[in-house]
Amino acid sequence: MTTRLFGEPVQRREDPRLLTGRGRYLDDLGPDALAAAFVRSPHAHARIRGIDVDAALDVEGLVAIYTWEDLPGRVGRPLPLLIPHPALTHGRTAYPLARDVVRHVGEPVVMVVAADRYAAEDACALIEVDYELLKPVVGLEEAVQSAQLVHEDVPGNVGAHLVQEVAGTDGRGAREAIETAPHTLAFRLDIERSASMPLEGRGVYARWDGRDLRVYSSTQTSTSVRMAVAAALELPLPQVEVIAPDVGGGFGVKIVHPWPEEVLVPWAAMTLGHEIKWTEDRREHFISSAHERGQVQYVRVGFDDDGRVLGLDVTILHDHGAYTPYGIIVPIVTSTQLLGPYKIGAYRVEFTAVYTNTVQVTPYRGAGRPQGVFCMERTMDKIARYLGKDRTEVREVNFIRPDEFPYDQGMTFQDGRPLIYDSGDYPEMLRMVKELIGWDSFEARPGRGIGVGCYVEGTGVGPYEGGHVQVTSDGRVHVSTGLTSQGQGHETVFAQIAATELGVPIERVSVVTGDTRRFGYAVGTFASRAAVVSGNAIALACRKVRDKALRIAADALEADPADLEITDGMVHVAGTPSASIPLSTVAVLANPLRYAFDDETAKATQFSGTASPDRPPIAEGEEPGLEGRDYYSPIRSTFASGMHAAIVETDPDTAEIKVVRYAVVHDCGRLINPMIVEGQIHGGVAQGIGGALYERMVYDAHGQLVNASFMDFLMPYATEIPRVETAHLETPSPLNPLGVKGAGEAGVIPVSAVIASAVEDAEGIQIDRMPISPSELFDLRAAER
Repeated sequence: MTTRLFGEPVQRREDPRLLTGRGRYLDDLGPDALAAAFVRSPHAHARIRGIDVDAALDVEGLVAIYTWEDLPGRVGRPLPLLIPHPALTHGRTAYPLARDVVRHVGEPVVMVVAADRYAAEDACALIEVDYELLKPVVGLEEAVQSAQLVHEDVPGNVGAHLVQEVAGTDGRGAREAIETAPHTLAFRLDIERSASMPLEGRGVYARWDGRDLRVYSSTQTSTSVRMAVAAALELPLPQVEVIAPDVGGGFGVKIVHPWPEEVLVPWAAMTLGHEIKWTEDRREHFISSAHERGQVQYVRVGFDDDGRVLGLDVTILHDHGAYTPYGIIVPIVTSTQLLGPYKIGAYRVEFTAVYTNTVQVTPYRGAGRPQGVFCMERTMDKIARYLGKDRTEVREVNFIRPDEFPYDQGMTFQDGRPLIYDSGDYPEMLRMVKELIGWDSFEARPGRGIGVGCYVEGTGVGPYEGGHVQVTSDGRVHVSTGLTSQGQGHETVFAQIAATELGVPIERVSVVTGDTRRFGYAVGTFASRAAVVSGNAIALACRKVRDKALRIAADALEADPADLEITDGMVHVAGTPSASIPLSTVAVLANPLRYAFDDETAKATQFSGTASPDRPPIAEGEEPGLEGRDYYSPIRSTFASGMHAAIVETDPDTAEIKVVRYAVVHDCGRLINPMIVEGQIHGGVAQGIGGALYERMVYDAHGQLVNASFMDFLMPYATEIPRVETAHLETPSPLNPLGVKGAGEAGVIPVSAVIASAVEDAEGIQIDRMPISPSELFDLRAAER
């Protein structure tokens, strides 16, 4: 049996449980809990003149009705602005229940608690809210015109404005470099809104025993929810436990915290002295969670005869909806990740983030990168088209070369750290993806086109994650880490790391995530960071345990620790397997006992004869037990990269777009589990094709989301996703002990750029707006005639 499992395609250990109905999701918990439901604003912008609950009071099963005026102290304050930034000069967050003004359809106004969800919804339907309608601000252009204000104290609807500029090697700024360049282009690019849409929506279940509060939340960050709830409810942190049960997808929307319901449901549970649960329905998710992607980007680029970029000037308008609870991470990521694998001569980027009366914008898988990659890759295609060159040739001439790492882009990344790429080989990656898709042999013809897109993704952002590893006297290894899981395969890859580091069979390793009772310090699962940050923390914790195990075993075997190895759960002298001791026995010896509970623990009791009478049972500087805890805190992000290529066909009559082939070459450093990485990529590509061809949030002039259901919000079927052909390039990161980079968001990032490139190749029509539907392509054809 091998215990060297790092890099092996180990089958996902969590799947048998999840695929046979044994998962425990939020709504599976608390069958006896009271149910919460919410009256939500039907208007995009309105003043609340009064709330009449009289008709609801006679509903059988009603327990309580709460408006903002009922919320005490800190419960009634605006929700926190999680990531302040100096450029976010007018950050605004919502109240848990609307106070005076509602700013988007779906904003919670009244909370109802009843015996069950039916009664709660019945009561909600009978509550009358008197609104004075205000003109809504819908769309970026309307926000910029600022004839109406979303927040009366935010001039021009501008929440944030930021400029970053990097001069060229000759010291000139981007605008000067563009003005003097041999060739220049200027154009506008649009990406529409979309949303995460996890299979399981949000949900909260809370119970209070008079002293301690336990909260279950379908979240991507249980430890941060814990801190936020403790702060809002003014409880000592040790009296609050937060657990993320099985979570049916997150894709970014569940990293936001606390949601109003994560404050209100626990508060009501404490107030009423009864467990309470709220589970989001699909319409609530559409209109009261979060969206992303919507941006307009204006580009000016100057370049030479070879297509080498001499100056790039990008102005971004970012729609962050009604509130900014997650700060301005999305436009910052767009601004910095836009550069991709290229060394741009001089770069200037300016973004303005404006409020609109629409659902708030927070990170969605990729978090600003798809917009940035769409911008840069469209730019590369336009340069190639202008010069009459092959699109890959223009990319090649702009690549950072392998011998130029670490490469400093001269900017500040989303984590406040320098934007310095750690490793990569972009020319080799381009060669691989061209070979995989058959770029050089592709024969273009009307209605059949090929496209390519490149990206670099900052992954493994800090500030830290931790890991705790314990070997018990039965030889089992128990791993816990604070971040949460939403289907990524953490139970498998973290077990692979522990099994490899400790030399034990993976069957003896168990993994717990997202439970503050097991691990209290963590940041969360987002930004392709789990394998990098928690993976390395677990490896470091395992190495502490291994060192201790070797010291104890060396005493027992009368050997030098340097001569010992651990293989298949046995500590033995290298080359002499017979001189060995089970790791389970080492765990027993690590915990000197007074009492015996079984045959194993009897070996560690005071009359067993295993301890020297000349030394204390616990040596100075040691602790009982065979366990270790450690943290990994990266100095800065590690940068994964990838290149995608696709072949599409367009129907000459219906303008339907079909993705015929899709190829991916990806570099996430050392692969922990190539099968899981490929699964992440396949899922990301499917999500990206949805964003390129189907998914959009459609608001009317009144701020109503007119496609707020799965009847109208289109997503691709499996039949519309081609087989994804993948290849891996491994350039280990020098920044962390395992040499890994993140992979969670990679598949989704360049897809809109790749599909746009391929459709443009098939049709000969410039594609500057995504997603693109058959009717839009039909209109573009008509406009070209």
